Amino acid sequence: SREAERPRTAVAMAWRAAPRAAARLLLGRRGIASCIDPSTGLTEDQKEFQKVAFDFAAKEMAPHMAEWDEKEIFPVETMRKAAQLGFGGIYVKPDVGGSGLSRLDTSIIFEALSTGCTSTTAYMSIHNMCVWMIDTFGNEEQRRRFCPSLCSMEKFASYCLTEPGSGSDAASLLTSAQRKGDTYVLNGSKAFISGGGDTDVYVVMCRTGGPGPKGISCLVLEKGMPGLSFGKKEKKVGWNSQPTRAVIFEDCVVPVGNRLGAEGQGFSIAMQGLNGGRINIASCSLGAAHASVLLAQEHLTVRKQFGEPLASNQYLQFRLAEMATRLVAARLMVRNAARALQDGREDAAVLCSMAKLFATDECFGICNQALQMHGGYGYLKDYAVQQFVRDIRVHQILEGTNEVMRMIVARNLLQG
Repeated sequence: SREAERPRTAVAMAWRAAPRAAARLLLGRRGIASCIDPSTGLTEDQKEFQKVAFDFAAKEMAPHMAEWDEKEIFPVETMRKAAQLGFGGIYVKPDVGGSGLSRLDTSIIFEALSTGCTSTTAYMSIHNMCVWMIDTFGNEEQRRRFCPSLCSMEKFASYCLTEPGSGSDAASLLTSAQRKGDTYVLNGSKAFISGGGDTDVYVVMCRTGGPGPKGISCLVLEKGMPGLSFGKKEKKVGWNSQPTRAVIFEDCVVPVGNRLGAEGQGFSIAMQGLNGGRINIASCSLGAAHASVLLAQEHLTVRKQFGEPLASNQYLQFRLAEMATRLVAARLMVRNAARALQDGREDAAVLCSMAKLFATDECFGICNQALQMHGGYGYLKDYAVQQFVRDIRVHQILEGTNEVMRMIVARNLLQG
């Protein structure tokens, strides 16, 4: 039959076959001789938790990736298993349940997890960003109230900045929070919120003062608060393993004790969170690209045309070499920015923007080229490469569009 004639390559089928086969293929490809080996230059500790993350991606995520996408399943139990490995609060302090790892460690973990399911890992990266914001800017009572259950992923978090009328121009947000005694009354809405409606904790940027960034504060809301509701579940091209909804506030009453930091500090909190978020989402892009290179490599070896394997075609050899080179360049840039952010360097914010811009653009190109190398098969949902393309496309838009990343870099270059 035509179905039986399809060139089912080993790596391609690993995403739909037995978890152990997927584990062997993913982990086996990380040998010392490989020019794209993601463990190159890492410490022994980093190699160890990278292996744990790759193993989890192969056994617990990759075999279910297609089903989560097709049925739009939010894989809560799988993420809770990941949290048992310390992946629910990777760069959160240990005293509230976090793993206390560095930004570089975090990048390494998200890259590895993303080879199993980019959409799910991307949500986990947003969740981690939210927990870090509470851990970093919350007081002791807030840290101990929210962080332990978030680090264990008993509860899940969403980041609420974007509004229907303010995307890239985040400082113009309109959601208002009027102080009334010991409470704030929120009115407004947020758009494109990952996890919206299914998550438990919402880190919300809202206007407590005048126009501009200095009038913005940060409140932590909990699902079930009167006046908090959600829009319809959005239908998306990718990222289907995480729900996306509008978050709506109608005279929503929030205790003043749920404010992170001081009034007017919200925009600074949001931007500091996004610096790390940009590294996180770039790392997820690296994982998708790494997996796509492996898929392309295997397909070129097995698929025959004109009596020879595609791998014998010099044009395709050159394209594969370019993909590998761009992957390694993007990985180095992301890891450099992660170190700068961890060290608190003055140029960290612009390096995070550069890394996000370069990695998400390049990695989408890598995944798209891998699909092209699969020919018509790459366009079938039986083949994982098309899902990596769909899931990674939005990375060029969220956490600050790549056009905004260019603005940030240009401003830095021209300001002096």
